[in-house]
Amino acid sequence: MRQGRAWIAGFAVAGLATAAAAAPPAWRGHGNDPQHTAAAPAKTQSAAAIKWHAKVDASDFGVGQELAIHYAGPVITAANTVIFPYRITPPSTWQIVARDGATGASLWTETTDYISPPTTQLAWTPVVPIHLSAQNKLFYAGAGGTVFRRNLPDSASGKAVRLVFYGASVYAANEAALAQDVTVSTPITADGFGNIYFGFSASSANPAKLVSGIARIAANGTGTWVSATAAAADATITEVQWNCAPAVSANGKIIYIAVSNGASGYLLGLDATTLATTYKVALTDPASGAASWVTDLSTSSPTIGPDGDVYFGVLETPYPSHNDRGWLLHFDATLSKVKTPGSFGWDDTVSVVPAKLIPGYKASGSYLLMTKYNNYIDIGTGDGKNRIAILDPNATEADPIIPAVSVMNEVQTQLGPTAFPGGAPGQVYEWCINSSAVDAKGGAVFAGSEDGHMYRWDLASNTINQSLTLNAPRPEPYTPSEVGPDGTIYSLNNATLYAIGAAAAAARH
Repeated sequence: MRQGRAWIAGFAVAGLATAAAAAPPAWRGHGNDPQHTAAAPAKTQSAAAIKWHAKVDASDFGVGQELAIHYAGPVITAANTVIFPYRITPPSTWQIVARDGATGASLWTETTDYISPPTTQLAWTPVVPIHLSAQNKLFYAGAGGTVFRRNLPDSASGKAVRLVFYGASVYAANEAALAQDVTVSTPITADGFGNIYFGFSASSANPAKLVSGIARIAANGTGTWVSATAAAADATITEVQWNCAPAVSANGKIIYIAVSNGASGYLLGLDATTLATTYKVALTDPASGAASWVTDLSTSSPTIGPDGDVYFGVLETPYPSHNDRGWLLHFDATLSKVKTPGSFGWDDTVSVVPAKLIPGYKASGSYLLMTKYNNYIDIGTGDGKNRIAILDPNATEADPIIPAVSVMNEVQTQLGPTAFPGGAPGQVYEWCINSSAVDAKGGAVFAGSEDGHMYRWDLASNTINQSLTLNAPRPEPYTPSEVGPDGTIYSLNNATLYAIGAAAAAARH
């Protein structure tokens, strides 16, 4: 059911924030902006050297062991402060760490009492939610579905306050129980006014009487929430898809987020102020017509194109009829018109590429999409020829796996550069990305691989013209690539954050 408003602990501001008090951040969160386009804030430096690196996990992983955890990418202020979660001890004791983007020098550290939701699928620990608003306020998850806000992320002297969307007095009276019963289960996204949105999970017997759903904390200090069941108007729906970062329409009026019963579900468009459901579409498989598999294992989140179209990745049904690639579902802004899907989507948030970056291609619109395009070995008919791709969302071709389905046209692709040792003929390492940075000024995309490298894909020439070794190959869930205000490229690989640029800084780790 939809709940009312509650005052938030720590602050109450009269009116909405309408202007940023500081320069807007360089990288705000998953996919950078609220539409998740992953646009770089500056032309990137040459990917020639590791400037500095920092561990994001103190755990002692065995050699070759899969890193069964989704690491959140850093957020980066305009002043080049790089902020990221660091796991002190498994499964979920976390710090928030700030470093100087130029040198890697430590600036400040805070411990959060956030507890990750219980993992049920392959024990992949979900992302730790962290986000910068346009007003340069830092938000990160705390215990019991609460969120910390730090007003001065560039300053070591800043103090974080706890925000409680369901009421500070309720939380204060039931801290221990709520810490176990309620958890922020998606990344946080802020709109242009400083209102934040996120999904949360709640046990059936929590003292706040919360039901898993979507929360909003307004810039004026009030909290609102709606259950996933009520938002979908479907009694079988029980949760927001874990790791699904809410997306905000360009005009700030609609919030897009996926809800499910743990197996299938809907993409919703919610009123950004009231959380009332404005748009809804059932997520279905383009080949079979059956309900798509909406899995908590994925970190796919909606991307909103410049024309308002909405893109969201799901797994196929029946599985693995599409080689575990899933589909990139494609809708208009009202979710009422189903458009041409993409041939990969299960764990990827597509990035937006200006069409002009590929001068030899006559696009049918102003933009294209960049996506992972793996074809996993020994799953269905998968051959291990793992690619990344630029797709035209408004042009079609026959799907390479199920030709009866029309999918987005492949404008150009790149095969992974490194052969998989002892693999099948042509098998290469997987591309290890769930969101890739797009450098429009430099005409390039940056993508990491499980082969332990970061690659620069020059779009005009369709070549990988730079490669940098980060570490030995390591199986792991997918991670983002990002760009700072000075053009430094950031990559996560082997539980390590790498800052990549033209020259190395003094050694920091």
